[in-house]
Amino acid sequence: MAETARQYFETDVPALIANKADNLKSIDAIYEFQITGDNGGTWTLDLKNDPISIAEKQGDGPDCTVIMKDESFTKMVNGDLKPQMAFLTGKLKVTGNMGLALKLTALFD
Repeated sequence: MAETARQYFETDVPALIANKADNLKSIDAIYEFQITGDNGGTWTLDLKNDPISIAEKQGDGPDCTVIMKDESFTKMVNGDLKPQMAFLTGKLKVTGNMGLALKLTALFD
């Protein structure tokens, strides 16, 4: 259970990538996560290249950008806030390809 967005991206995402690499490769997109707040940062998840990578940096032309406050993001990845509810209540903003945002459930299951 992630306590911060930073912990999620540094610990949980690499484990998810290792366990779900085949499913994630089929998405073929670059995601940027802009997490605001004290425990935030910007991370780029590159599902186009082999190997798949996650890095704390701003991406070059992401296909989909997710913008959230660190508190809401942590609640979402821990299952306390559903992504659909976060989007409908304005806690989750998406720019770029909305269809790709829907595919992110593979990362949060």
